[in-house]
Amino acid sequence: MTSRLHFRHQFLLPTNPTSSRFPYLRFIISSLLPFATSSSSPSSSSSSSLAFIRPRMSAHHHSQAQSHAGPQISTIHLSGGESFEIVAAEGLSDSDFRNAIDSSLFKQWLKNMQSETGILANGSMSLRQVLIQGVDMFGRGVGFLKFKADVIDKETGKKVPGIVFSRGPAVAILILLESGDETFAVLTEQVRVPVGKYILELPAGMLDDDKGDIIGTAVREVEEETGICLNLADMVNLTAFLDPSTGCKVFPSPGGCDEELSIFLYRGHADPEVITALHGKETGLREHGELIKVRVVPYEKLWLMTADAKALCAIALYEMAKKEGLLPPRNPTNPS
Repeated sequence: MTSRLHFRHQFLLPTNPTSSRFPYLRFIISSLLPFATSSSSPSSSSSSSLAFIRPRMSAHHHSQAQSHAGPQISTIHLSGGESFEIVAAEGLSDSDFRNAIDSSLFKQWLKNMQSETGILANGSMSLRQVLIQGVDMFGRGVGFLKFKADVIDKETGKKVPGIVFSRGPAVAILILLESGDETFAVLTEQVRVPVGKYILELPAGMLDDDKGDIIGTAVREVEEETGICLNLADMVNLTAFLDPSTGCKVFPSPGGCDEELSIFLYRGHADPEVITALHGKETGLREHGELIKVRVVPYEKLWLMTADAKALCAIALYEMAKKEGLLPPRNPTNPS
């Protein structure tokens, strides 16, 4: 899918200063080391004599000294009257911590937790703490958010799995183009570093604003990826046919990722030369590292040609909606 972290003075000491060849150094160093590793501040009379060993303090000791100020902590009150703490992991900057708390990703997660079907809805679970572990900024907004939530089952007192990789809602479109006697599906082929492969998948994009303009986002992203102009009036939301209790979304990986996916259908027609021109076309925002190629495959073979969960979900939804007679009639004059 596209989406639209020298020391100023150096003293030369022998390799083994505590050896019998340097008894005076062994005595001096053994006398000073307890003061150098002590967590208490040296007295004013000894501070100047210890100044020369401070630059040689290890990075570990330096980070320990800085951590004495304590982690960043914020308290949030929930609608049910309970509250929980948000804590910044060691090394997380003040700005990243605030960006995480203020992000739409985190706010939506909290909203989901407190919704009618949310984990905290019936009072059997309690949210005690959230540890913000990592933030990746996309421009001025938070793109990816990693955190750990301590959610407790009140009956057993045990924690439930609470590691979260938050990237927010996304949209995907199954584009079907009739050409002659055959129907083709339009896919994209992209570099996917996390899996180390090129992946053949449905055109898709992240919903990276707070306006909830799902269809508009889908169209913009897919037009950039494929170069095909889509008519909003001909878009069919396949996930809208799902039971409302599911939230009318698909969750590709609910075990650790919060991504919720809306899947749309677009049906058009194209001349054979257009199909030929589309296949292999290079698109995407290449200045942003989007190295995308368009692939056009026979729809009947689609389920065999990709392991993309978006594509397989789209096929299932499309076929079941067609079987149940839920699809509106296609506009026969609609060009691709």
